[in-house]
Amino acid sequence: MPHAFLYFADPLCSWCYGFGPEIARFIERRPGDRLDLVMGGLRAGNRDTMSNAFRDMLRGHWRHVAQASGLPFSEAILDREDFIYDTEPPCRGVVTARNIEPARAFAYFKSVQDAFYRDGREVTRSLVLADIAAEAGYDRAEFLGALESVEMREATRNDFAMAQALGVGGFPTLAAAQGPQLYLVTSGYVKDEVLDQRVAEIDRLTAQKTRSA
Repeated sequence: MPHAFLYFADPLCSWCYGFGPEIARFIERRPGDRLDLVMGGLRAGNRDTMSNAFRDMLRGHWRHVAQASGLPFSEAILDREDFIYDTEPPCRGVVTARNIEPARAFAYFKSVQDAFYRDGREVTRSLVLADIAAEAGYDRAEFLGALESVEMREATRNDFAMAQALGVGGFPTLAAAQGPQLYLVTSGYVKDEVLDQRVAEIDRLTAQKTRSA
């Protein structure tokens, strides 16, 4: 039976970056299933530069994610005195990619993650997000125009509101949708085989409910 999944995430969430290969393998094994991205707004609207304590906290998180996932991290951003860790612009970038071409939104999301965590690029800047979109095959001018639009800003706020309304407080969070019902698959980093096991258990539970109805 085909599944529909909601993936609540933020491009600047380090555990979402670490989770990337796991959810990618999970989805690759399920060509008939659908994955919809919902941006969470981890630190959306932040206007303050990073304190030393915040940098140290991030370094600790990033090193834990690197150990768990084996993914590369650049700490170049953490050496910047002027960097503002605002996750709204990259979330809006993903929402824009999703609006222009939904089938490629997940690939764009991963490209933004790689650009930030692996390459140390300043993905809080619109021009950088547009460059990444062009590298991913989008028309740069079209993407940049949409990214800066009132419509995409509102659509991004709607994503944040949806996550909050559903009580999603941490990322990554993956849910399976069956009709109007959402079933939690994971809240946090797990391996792809664990995702398979949990979806199989959800399928068993919903089949039992159907038989007993």
